[in-house]
Amino acid sequence: MCFHYFISSPSTFHQFSSIFKLFILLIISSPPFVTCAVKMNLSPYVRTRRILCLSIFIISSNLVLGSTNCTHSCGKNILQYPFGFSSGCPIQLSCTSNGAMVINKFPVQAITSETILINLLANCSRPFAAIHNLFSSNYAPTSRNGILFQNCSFSQSSCLIPSTMIQTHFELLDCGKENMICYSEPNSENNFIDLRNLSRTGCHSLFSAISVESTLNSSAVSLDVQVVQLGWWLKGHCQCSSNANCTKISSPIDGKLGYRCQCSEGFVGDGFLAGSGCRKDDTTCNPSNYLSGKCGGTTRVGVLVGGIAAGASLMVSVGLICCFIRRRLNYQNRSRRSRELCETTGITIPVYPYKEMEKATDFFSEKRRLGNGAYGTVYSGKLQSDNWVAIKRIMNRHTDSIEQVINEIKLLSSVNHPNLVRLLGCCIEKGEQILVYEFMPNGTLSQHLQREKGNALPWPVRLTIAAETAQAIAYLHNAMHPPIYHRDVKSSNILLDYNYKSKVADFGLSRLGIIESSHISTAPQGTPGYLDPQYHQNFQLSDKSDVYSFGVVLAEIITGLKAVDFARPQDEINLAALAIDRIGKGNLDEVIDPSIEPHMDAWTLSSVHKVAELAFRCLAFHRDMRPSMMEVAIEVEQLRLSKWAISEDNITASSEGSSISSASDVSEKPLNLSIKKREIDIKANIFLTEKIKDYSPVSVQDPWKSEQSSPSCNSLLNHIVK
Repeated sequence: MCFHYFISSPSTFHQFSSIFKLFILLIISSPPFVTCAVKMNLSPYVRTRRILCLSIFIISSNLVLGSTNCTHSCGKNILQYPFGFSSGCPIQLSCTSNGAMVINKFPVQAITSETILINLLANCSRPFAAIHNLFSSNYAPTSRNGILFQNCSFSQSSCLIPSTMIQTHFELLDCGKENMICYSEPNSENNFIDLRNLSRTGCHSLFSAISVESTLNSSAVSLDVQVVQLGWWLKGHCQCSSNANCTKISSPIDGKLGYRCQCSEGFVGDGFLAGSGCRKDDTTCNPSNYLSGKCGGTTRVGVLVGGIAAGASLMVSVGLICCFIRRRLNYQNRSRRSRELCETTGITIPVYPYKEMEKATDFFSEKRRLGNGAYGTVYSGKLQSDNWVAIKRIMNRHTDSIEQVINEIKLLSSVNHPNLVRLLGCCIEKGEQILVYEFMPNGTLSQHLQREKGNALPWPVRLTIAAETAQAIAYLHNAMHPPIYHRDVKSSNILLDYNYKSKVADFGLSRLGIIESSHISTAPQGTPGYLDPQYHQNFQLSDKSDVYSFGVVLAEIITGLKAVDFARPQDEINLAALAIDRIGKGNLDEVIDPSIEPHMDAWTLSSVHKVAELAFRCLAFHRDMRPSMMEVAIEVEQLRLSKWAISEDNITASSEGSSISSASDVSEKPLNLSIKKREIDIKANIFLTEKIKDYSPVSVQDPWKSEQSSPSCNSLLNHIVK
């Protein structure tokens, strides 16, 4: 079993063997080794034999490993070929004393099969010559970057990143932003920025950069601020394994041919002949199949088998057994640390083993993938209890990811509301952070508004979803002590269950209000298009930041448009700005979702405009001008209840029509409607106030309260279809 582990993990094999050899050498060469053998009453013959066997093991491990001059580890970071931290590596990075990866003193954020992400922090005095450190014979900035310069001889007319977003992200840095230009080459033939073109800009200062990151979901837009995306390659012609695809690249430095290797679907590894090659991604692949070449990576298997055959001895088996024991001990230590972590952080939900998560998702199969988010991928899964759940696998891209996971677990464990997604368990094992939620079969509100899932939602259903979402956020602000600020309210975080009941999800960025009010946050986080502009301006978080984000969601519900869409005209990319402009000018009809108009009765027309007015107030620049989340929830609930009040009035009017004259109708109807409106206002206020109080912050293991104050979304859908 340990032998199979080593074959399937060459990098781990290299690291452990090197450490083990050094350890044995130190033991053999030190006097305490002989002293220990004497104390154990071992005869000179036995001591000599054991030392000889250990020496044979070291020689055999040398044969297995071969001569390698590339160091692949730096602290907790372990890189695949061709990356490393010594002169023998094809692409050499630097390793700091604290275990951080850097390239020419620029911190490395992440490395993928195609790119290297470099942190380029904003600096008003960085010389232009620093841009040369981002170009080498093996990497260069891609055309998906907007590089920011200062003190330039001319003004750049166009850029990949809108100027409004650049000003928003660098609002507080006062170093002559009016003399800042953004340089990009979106139409570059080889997908790289040409260093010669940069040199012609006549700029004297390299300020920062913004990288546009593409995602699997074309409707999502991701901007990495203060980050440069570098594309990498190796020189020469393709030297990839048989199960890898080769991407040919023309070097933007000297125009010479280069290449990258990437394993085909169903295979894992670095893909290079000089590296670990590609092997089949199948955990049922046993050692016999691996040796016969049925699992891929035949070239490396041949080298390993030849080395083992040349240095075969009894101590090899002993060493492998020691490795197996060490793996078991490490596994037990990880499990123990996971339990201790749960105990120290106060986690009371079930903790699932990683193997059960793999089994539930068919080893995280693409067929089970529900969607990608900013912090992880969500899969559908089936537990041993035959219950369908949503399994969120957190990406380990950020160093504080474990803190975000623990934060989300603690927050979701402390809240109890029917419109907040319920956390069923977690898994913190093998370097993975996994959360298990209740399954939401109808996807997200964003998917329905963008017609990615199902038909267009009728207006009453949209209004009900808005009301339930507002109630959930108002609960976090008012029923929790201290209050909880979500910080990432958006349509893709509003899930819909079997009855189209809304559930607010993704609490990874949430914070307690009492903590945030005591200091200034240095890293505003969230999703572009939903962020409070004042939060960017003064970095001070408040409950009104969630109100602003909810205002963007209301604009999405009314218009059916994306929060950020680069396909729209320059001044309409940001939906919040577009909604404020149209609503403020009284031109709301220009942006109302066309699917609502065919069903536009008097109540719908009136409620759409009232929701638009509410969204306008929520999107106010100054937070003091925005209503509280409780006020928003009450107003939306009033609009929702008015639909049923009008229906009751119509029924009453039809039953009494024969006995009431037309003249009395005209004189009495305004009075009745005003009385009815007052009744709705009172009912909505009492209903929401009592509802917020009813949900006290207890454990999520308690059953959910089920209150049915009005027809469900599912019944609304059925009624409209009929």
